[in-house]
Amino acid sequence: MMRGEVYIAELEPRSGSEQRGRRPVVVVSNNAFNKVANWQSVIVVPVTSSRVQSKKGPTGILLPAGTAGLAKDSVVLCHQVTTLDRKKIHKKIGKLSAKQRGEVDDGLKAALDILV
Repeated sequence: MMRGEVYIAELEPRSGSEQRGRRPVVVVSNNAFNKVANWQSVIVVPVTSSRVQSKKGPTGILLPAGTAGLAKDSVVLCHQVTTLDRKKIHKKIGKLSAKQRGEVDDGLKAALDILV
């Protein structure tokens, strides 16, 4: 598992406006952690096919259909960073390009108010 890869994951239980259900997620945790077999959690951001989310500011990163195995135009929700147990992460469907990983990084910086 590597940063920038896209997997299908189980996002339950959740509440309120949190993304839930079986959906794509982008791995954003550090590869040093991702490579440790007994490290049980992975930091991810959920992906939605609701284009409305892309209009909510710099934390919604638009990905066109076909990107990283996504069947529909999708939005990476960098404002919904979450940690999942590896058991909730299933099939790898693709990987973001370096440019797209940079866009997700920019979305995370905006969401977390990190200035570089």
